[in-house]
Amino acid sequence: MPNQATPFLAPYACQPELSRGRLHGEQMSTFRSPFQRDRDRIIHSSAFRRLKHKTQVFVEHEGDYYRTRLTHTIEVAQVARTIAGHLGLNTDLAEAVALAHDLGHPPFGHTGEDALAVLMQPYGGFDHNAQALRIVTRLEKHYAGFDGLNLTWETLEGMAKHNGPVTGPHASGSHSVKEGEPLPYALADVNRAWDLELASFASAEAQVAAVADDVAYNHHDLHDGLRAGLFTEEDLMELPVTGPCFEEVDRLWPGLDPARRRHEALRRVFGVMVEDVIAVAQNRLASARPQSVDEIRAMEGTIIRFSKPLYQNLKAIKSFLFTRMYRAPTVVVERQRVTAMINDLFPLFLDDPRLLPEDWQADIREAAGDRTLTARVVLDYVAGMTDRFAIQEHERLFGEAPRT
Repeated sequence: MPNQATPFLAPYACQPELSRGRLHGEQMSTFRSPFQRDRDRIIHSSAFRRLKHKTQVFVEHEGDYYRTRLTHTIEVAQVARTIAGHLGLNTDLAEAVALAHDLGHPPFGHTGEDALAVLMQPYGGFDHNAQALRIVTRLEKHYAGFDGLNLTWETLEGMAKHNGPVTGPHASGSHSVKEGEPLPYALADVNRAWDLELASFASAEAQVAAVADDVAYNHHDLHDGLRAGLFTEEDLMELPVTGPCFEEVDRLWPGLDPARRRHEALRRVFGVMVEDVIAVAQNRLASARPQSVDEIRAMEGTIIRFSKPLYQNLKAIKSFLFTRMYRAPTVVVERQRVTAMINDLFPLFLDDPRLLPEDWQADIREAAGDRTLTARVVLDYVAGMTDRFAIQEHERLFGEAPRT
């Protein structure tokens, strides 16, 4: 490919021809851009396939209609492509970051992550975002010339920083590190091999992937909560954004079938969020007039975000969901049950690594009895489990329901 910018992309977009490349040099594809290859490698990875049986809020076996990590990821990628395309950004890079953003999630959603974070405190902690980087740089072992997927610098940067700078004066996101605190070891390993410039903002494409994540889960958690009977449409009539959307549907189609009414209202909620993000980004881009992706990275804040009024309204919706869904009594009971499974499995494998499958024994031997390194191998194994496999392994190894 010629070393020049692609003319149909905005000047502040990530130009595939100007990519910083890969850690392990490879010949350019004759028919795919570097970011298209990244996207394809992520989709064909083992970790991506496992997302099918990892959950968002509900455990995988509870119902066929609830979102899994895979369906959520596909929804995020769709939103990211829509927003990125409208803003003249590189849709392939935005999609690649979106597809990779949840690869590091363990079984049982955030409940599993919380349990592993506690268990791993003596050994460097656990962060699903850093674990995703570990997966794509080390744990996927399919290629002859390297471990991992050998993704471009831009995709790795987006995975590391899509929620904002990790270090430095602007670090304030959910994965940021306070001054003086160590980086999560999985992130530190990647950053030592290739400086991801963790104190700066990520590309606009990565910022789009982060906002697309918010759009997708705000929408589908409302849908899943309704389907689970944790709240009703009438409850949502009392909330900002959702209330006006239901009112519009009732005005246009009085007496509409309840399932269609729900769908029509929630698709409008979806549209409100996407249109708001695009409008805010267009205004900020017109004001800042960035001429390169590096100017996007050097800004004082994100260029892709919700407006302040909508952000406040979404906070009210999240507060409602926290009380009525994430901490609903039935969900809390299930959280306790799956936390007990993780609390059983991790120490068992740590104390007797011989229980791990044979193909993991080489990593255990490499740890040479070092308990911290052994714990990190065990973490890689447990975090890679699906909900279904974790339940099966617990039944096989303990032969009884987990203690709560």
